[in-house]
Amino acid sequence: MTDEGAAALIGGVGLLERAVNYTLGSLLLVTPELMSRPTPCRAWNLADLLAHMNDSMLALHEAADIGHVALDVPAAGGGDPVATLRDRACQLLGAWANSERSEASVGGLALHTSILTSTGALEIAAHGWDVASACGRPRPIPPALAEELLNLVPLFVTDIDRPGRFDPALAISQRAPGSDRLLAFLGRRP
Repeated sequence: MTDEGAAALIGGVGLLERAVNYTLGSLLLVTPELMSRPTPCRAWNLADLLAHMNDSMLALHEAADIGHVALDVPAAGGGDPVATLRDRACQLLGAWANSERSEASVGGLALHTSILTSTGALEIAAHGWDVASACGRPRPIPPALAEELLNLVPLFVTDIDRPGRFDPALAISQRAPGSDRLLAFLGRRP
């Protein structure tokens, strides 16, 4: 791991906050008419993606709040999915800002909170990009955030995750912007 990767892990809550802020900007693009639009996440439309993001943020909130994550996260209720997700994001950041935990359990496996928050930041930023893309208005992941996530992504996405959770990495120039390189590593076409 690079020095930058180690620093990103240590600053996991800050990284999570920046990913959430970026994604909140993408959520501003969502309208009810777009909910059936396809997303870069194979077989998901925008409504499915928003529901998945809500479940993921709920799991991360549980890790901060009660110290463990149940693998069977309950489905979100009805209502406006964007408003629900925005509220969930704010609650998530508040929980981590006030948490003094150094680790939390996920499926019975204890993980350092910097791993959880950094993984959460990666997922939230990638899905923030997915949301904007599904809305027809792609937004690059901010350069500093993308570079920090690029240092961490090989720890969190391996060949075991492909082709199940992620498509194969796409070839891209190392001179491409960090956002594009991160998305290509995750199997997304920037």
